[in-house]
Amino acid sequence: MMTRRELLGTGAAVVATAAIAQAQPSGKGGGTSTRGDAFLGKHEPKPLPFDPKKLAGLSEKLLVSHHDKNYAGAVKNLNKVEEQLAQIGPDTAGFVVTGLELAKLKFTNSMILHEMYFGNLGGDGKAAGSATEKEIVRAFGSYARFEELFRALGMGLAGGSGWAILDWDFHAAGARIYWAGDHTRAVAFGSPLLVLDMFEHAYAMDYGADAKQYVDAFMKNVNWHEVEKRLARAQKAQAALKA
Repeated sequence: MMTRRELLGTGAAVVATAAIAQAQPSGKGGGTSTRGDAFLGKHEPKPLPFDPKKLAGLSEKLLVSHHDKNYAGAVKNLNKVEEQLAQIGPDTAGFVVTGLELAKLKFTNSMILHEMYFGNLGGDGKAAGSATEKEIVRAFGSYARFEELFRALGMGLAGGSGWAILDWDFHAAGARIYWAGDHTRAVAFGSPLLVLDMFEHAYAMDYGADAKQYVDAFMKNVNWHEVEKRLARAQKAQAALKA
């Protein structure tokens, strides 16, 4: 299930879908015979990595709805887009191509960010003593300052849409906070460490317009062990860049 904002954002893809039949390749460039794995449309939703009954301040109803409708809906739509992209050929209209590519980007990022969001929930919210905390202190001066800035970004998105993300920025070789709006805007060379979904579907069922209570609940349920794993992978990749 998508929000009205998300549906409006994929209007170009809807037009592209309607036009694709008029631009079918005639044995050139498209069709199932030339499909690589970029066009299989076989993505499957991953199950929740925690018991949705046990998160403090986030209801089972909210978490299951978010997972089964918003996240799984993005996965389903990405599969459809990939199947349509497989039909593009030399005579396909440009607006069809760009519409489908925009939809692919939105649904791909929605799938990935939702998986990382759910993946960094289910913990006790305690980062003290971790390698992640040390990197946060190096980047922001203190953990308290990081949390202040991270929460501020989340609250800045309240009532709107987007993601608050603590990334490993490979260009800066350190942890940085970035906003990702509408599933399509993100730092060019980064790896998400901590992902907070600020689309209304992530909290309205439990908190209505009170996004602050949702952000409070999110921070209490962060699985910093998962964030630590992401950091280790990012730092390993950072070291490889220097080799």
